[in-house]
Amino acid sequence: MTKIEFNTLVLRQASSLRSYALHFTHDADDANDLVQDTMLKAITYYNKFKEGTNLKGWLYTIMKNTFINNYRRFVKMSTFVTKSDEISSPNLVFSSTKNQGESKFVMDDIKRALDRLPSDYYVPFTMYFEGHKYHEIADHLDIPIGTVKTRIHVARKLLKKNLKAYDNGVAKPVYAENE
Repeated sequence: MTKIEFNTLVLRQASSLRSYALHFTHDADDANDLVQDTMLKAITYYNKFKEGTNLKGWLYTIMKNTFINNYRRFVKMSTFVTKSDEISSPNLVFSSTKNQGESKFVMDDIKRALDRLPSDYYVPFTMYFEGHKYHEIADHLDIPIGTVKTRIHVARKLLKKNLKAYDNGVAKPVYAENE
């Protein structure tokens, strides 16, 4: 098959490629860009196509891989580039310059938040944080394991509330408990 014949076959697949691209992008302009990228790659690498195999399947595979690679590139760039003129306070944690002063302020705030916990919550939480098992904490405090778990949970909620300034806005996974 000549290159011109191959290009003609690829161009005939444009409408089915466009509908397949809409499946990925859900936007007409992005779908057209994806079709264009797919066709360009197919025509560029026509010598990789084995005559007698499924051209449409080959093009769909190119499109799927192109979409995935573009998506990954977009996600990677979005995580590194701040899209605002000013860096917000929570994003200062990701500043390019760090020093020990920042860490000291953070540790002081954590210590203050821990000190604000009532002793009923402070003791089981710190014991758990130090590596003690639930049953060890329950035995030491002479309370049921369920109470230990509840107190640790409440302590976490209180600490989270007191340290809200350090919530950097990172989206939590869907399966995570939203408190």
